[in-house]
Amino acid sequence: MSIGAALKNLPSVDAVLRQLPEDVRTLPHRLVTDEIRRVIQSWRGRLAAGETLDVSLIPNEVARAIAALSRGSLRRVINATGVVLHTNLGRAPLGEAAVIGGYSNLEYDLVEGRRGRRDTHVADLLERLLDASAIVVNNNAAAVYLVLNELAEGGEVIVSRGELIEIGDGFRIPDIMRRAGVRLREVGTTNRTSLEDYRAAIAPETRLIMRVHPSNFHIEGFTAKPKLTELAGLGREHGIPVYEDLGSGCLVDLRAFGVDEPLVGDSLAAGVNLVSFSGDKLLGACQAGFIAGDTEVVTRLRRNPMFRALRVDKTTTGVLADKLRALLFEDYDRVPALRMIRMPADEIKCRAEVLAAGRPEWRVVAGRSVIGGGSTPDQSLATWLLAIRNEKAASFEKRLRTGDPAVIVRIEDDTILVDLRTVFPEEETALLEALQARSR
Repeated sequence: MSIGAALKNLPSVDAVLRQLPEDVRTLPHRLVTDEIRRVIQSWRGRLAAGETLDVSLIPNEVARAIAALSRGSLRRVINATGVVLHTNLGRAPLGEAAVIGGYSNLEYDLVEGRRGRRDTHVADLLERLLDASAIVVNNNAAAVYLVLNELAEGGEVIVSRGELIEIGDGFRIPDIMRRAGVRLREVGTTNRTSLEDYRAAIAPETRLIMRVHPSNFHIEGFTAKPKLTELAGLGREHGIPVYEDLGSGCLVDLRAFGVDEPLVGDSLAAGVNLVSFSGDKLLGACQAGFIAGDTEVVTRLRRNPMFRALRVDKTTTGVLADKLRALLFEDYDRVPALRMIRMPADEIKCRAEVLAAGRPEWRVVAGRSVIGGGSTPDQSLATWLLAIRNEKAASFEKRLRTGDPAVIVRIEDDTILVDLRTVFPEEETALLEALQARSR
C-alpha cells in the first residue's frame, strides 16, 4: 500500500472516540479528542517513515497516553546504582521532607505582626552553621550569576585558566560571566597558577578575584595554585573581594568515611569574602544555591533586583530548613545522602546477603559506590554488590527500568549489579519482587 493510501485509511477523531472504553470517553472531551489527534498525527509521521498501519492499535494508544497523563511522568524510582547524588535521578534524595501543606508564615513576622523576609527561615540556620551572613537562591548557577553581576558588572574578574570549568548541560563559567556583564581576566596556565599571576593581573578595572572548585574533575602531576589564605590576603591588600564557588557544598566533614571535599566553613575561615554552593549535593537537600560571607557584601546581594527573580519558593524553603536543622543538631541520619555516604560496607553486605539467600545464581561481590552529582570525581566508597548473571541482561535492565516501580541498576558483562547503599530499607521488598518478576 502506498503512503498516500495508508494516510487515507487513518480513522477520523470521532471513529476513534467511539472505540474507546467508556471510562475514557467520559473524561473531559477536549482532553480525549486532543490526545486522539496527537496519536493520529504521530501515525502520519510513522507511515511516512515506512511503518505499516494497524488501525486497531490507535484506540489502545490513545487510552495508554491518557493513562500516562493521569499518572504523571515524574515518579519515584528505586536507585540501585550506588550513585548517591545521581544527577538524572534528582541528586540528593530527600526522604521525609517537612513541607507545610496549608498557609505558613513564609513572609510574615509572627512576633512583630508585620511583613518579614522569606529567606530568614533558611538564613538564620546557615548563619549558625557557618558563622556568616547568608542568602539562598534557586540554584548555584544563579548564585554565581548574582555574585558576579552585583560585585563586578562592567569590570574584570580574575580567574585561573585551570578553573574555567564546564559542568552538566553545557554550563560554562566564561558564558555566565558574559551574561552577568563582567569581563574575564584569565591568569596562569591549565595546571599551574601562582599568587604572582593573580597579583600581576590586578588593574583599575579589577572588581573581583574568583576561585572555582573543580568538583567534577581532578588534575594530578605538575600542578600548583596559591593557598586560599594567600588569595584572600591579596584581595585585602588591594581592596578587592575574593569569592569562591565551591559547587558541592560540603558542610559536614566526611573524611572519616572516605570523602575528602573542601568544607564551606574552612573557606570562610581562610578569609574569603564570599562562598557559594549547591543545596542538592553534599548538603543533602533540594535544588538551591547558597551564598554566605561578609555581612555587608551579602546585604548588597540581597538588594540586587535579580535576587527577587532568583529567590526560592515556600516548598524549597521548608525542605532546606528541615535539612539544615538536621545538620545543626548533628542528626546526620535524617539527611538520606549523608546516611548513605556514612553507611559501613559491612552493613550493605549483610543486607545484600539477606536478599540473595536461597538464590544460588545471585552472588554478593565487592564493589565501589560513587558520590556522583559532579562531586569527588576521583573518590569512591567500598561497598558490596548483588550480582545477577543474565544472558539477556540488557532486556532485563530495560524491564526493571520501565516497570512499576522503576528500578535503576548498573549492568556490566551480562550481569545486573545492585548496590543497596542507595536503596532505602523500606524499598527492599519491592526491589526483591521486581528482580524476581522481571528476570525472565
